[in-house]
Amino acid sequence: MHKRGFTATPFLFILPFLVMFVLFRFGPVVVGFLISLTEWNIVGAPKFVGAENYVRLAHDPAFWNAMMNTLYFVGLSVPLLIVIGLALAMLYNQPVKSAVIGRAVTFMPYMMMPTVIGLLWKWIYDTHYGLLNSYLVQFHIPLVPWLTDVRIAMPSVVLATLWWNAGYTMIIFLAGLQDIPEELYEAARIDGAGRWGIFRHITLPLLKPTTFFIVVITLINSFQVFDQVFVMTNGGPLAHTVTLVQYLYEVGFQQYQLGYASAVAYVLFMVLMALAMFQLRHFFKRGELG
Repeated sequence: MHKRGFTATPFLFILPFLVMFVLFRFGPVVVGFLISLTEWNIVGAPKFVGAENYVRLAHDPAFWNAMMNTLYFVGLSVPLLIVIGLALAMLYNQPVKSAVIGRAVTFMPYMMMPTVIGLLWKWIYDTHYGLLNSYLVQFHIPLVPWLTDVRIAMPSVVLATLWWNAGYTMIIFLAGLQDIPEELYEAARIDGAGRWGIFRHITLPLLKPTTFFIVVITLINSFQVFDQVFVMTNGGPLAHTVTLVQYLYEVGFQQYQLGYASAVAYVLFMVLMALAMFQLRHFFKRGELG
């Protein structure tokens, strides 16, 4: 039997991607980690300080405030995005023209830039001139300081995020729903299964790979929330909406502590990696991803 020798052709095809990956992905990751081990304010040469930046993070109240705010945002937004996205997908999973229009209208906000979303909802939430309060006044409800009250500022940001991102989770769930064979539903109906039984025993189990993807992607995106929060509240009131990425921005690009900012970025990276690995292990352990 003729043995095929080594050929470089396949590697030549992927070489452009590998070069771009190393230059703009892997390379910056390595350099960023090295910078996190230094004290550097752009001017002058970096000073190696080892793990000092990470030790400082552990005792930094501003960092932990940003961490707790981010966890609050994630804990509130991720479950709602999944539930609302699934509900909308099931609503629009119909072969009628109105469902197609509904999908387009629901997905349209996701096509906007997050800064545009932030500006739009900042106007909607404006205490004195906003659209929302103008309707509340007609029902003799007192004006609500949506973005300046420490109790409701973050939930207000979450509401804007839901309006923006619900269309994305809907589209992914819709793809998963349309991949389920119709024969399974027909067999379940013949056996006398109701809507809840079909949803519980057919739809949900077969959507688990799709749900896993959405959970991981939504968690990653939510932990990196920045644009709409920065535009709507700029971290206020009283730093109750400062997120990890905004804190990273302030430390790195306003205070020019690049080494410390890199340490914040790597802590965020490790949190996201741990969450992704936990989800992956959980789903594989239960045999839900094949």
